[in-house]
Amino acid sequence: MRVLVVGASGAIGTRLVPQLIDHGHEVIGTFTSAGNAERVRALGAEPVALDLLDAQVVRRAVLDTGPEAIVHQATALADVGFSRNLDRSFAPTNRLRTEGTDALLEAAREAGVRRFVAQSFAPYRYAREGGAVKTEDDPLDPAPPAVARETNAAMNHLDQAVTEAGGIALRYGGFYGALNDGLVKPVRKRQFPIVGDGGGVSSFIHLDDAAAATVLALSRGRAGIYNIVDDEPAAMREWLPALADALGAKPPRHVPRWVARLIVGEVLVMMAESRGASNAKVKRELGWTLRYPSWRQGFIAAYRQPQSVGARA
Repeated sequence: MRVLVVGASGAIGTRLVPQLIDHGHEVIGTFTSAGNAERVRALGAEPVALDLLDAQVVRRAVLDTGPEAIVHQATALADVGFSRNLDRSFAPTNRLRTEGTDALLEAAREAGVRRFVAQSFAPYRYAREGGAVKTEDDPLDPAPPAVARETNAAMNHLDQAVTEAGGIALRYGGFYGALNDGLVKPVRKRQFPIVGDGGGVSSFIHLDDAAAATVLALSRGRAGIYNIVDDEPAAMREWLPALADALGAKPPRHVPRWVARLIVGEVLVMMAESRGASNAKVKRELGWTLRYPSWRQGFIAAYRQPQSVGARA
């Protein structure tokens, strides 16, 4: 299948392109920064420059490359760290998830593209009530914090637009597996505390496993939404100390919710109340198996540096 990967030079795109090629697909990969053309070519894809926010450029790129499938992985998160104002940090990505998604879908319709898969997100979106683990059919948070409303609205827009067009929205867990992951710096600096009793539940996914699930979704997934997360949704009091340990950092601090709200903001309080996501649907329908079934193994594989011979002696 001839596949256009939008955002091929990003964190997941660089894992996805080689896996698609290994499965026999012909890949065209888009990039925005000029320096990433060679990076995309080195992955084995045909590089194409693309401004996803220019609908005419998007239309021409899709018509000219003639893909049979499109995988939308474009974000603007490369240099974005943890922030107390999610909407401010995610503003460029929110445009890619709204305007960019709409432009791609319109171009896909005109070009007769039959498969469309897009990156969505699972953590911190499900309603903060009821059970600790949610399926794709469970309701989303009806009242996210004010500093995250635009970001949630953008993800909701993507989910709805893609699925109504007959495509697939993949609600990935929190990505990890790269040394510049967003949580690495604040956890190393002890700027990411355990809030309250640490009972908020998160779901994670290693970038390699996320790419593998995407390949399966492209080839055999049904129109709709899939949670792409590992087997072990976990409370903050479990996963955050484990991440600090894997990074060789000091244990995270503990703070009451009211202190977190004053110092760090509503985003961290939202995480302290969050629910995890179930991967039962994608495993049942697509036969997906994970290289890292739990963040417990994955964090160590991704971040723990081997000790030198002298340090072991």
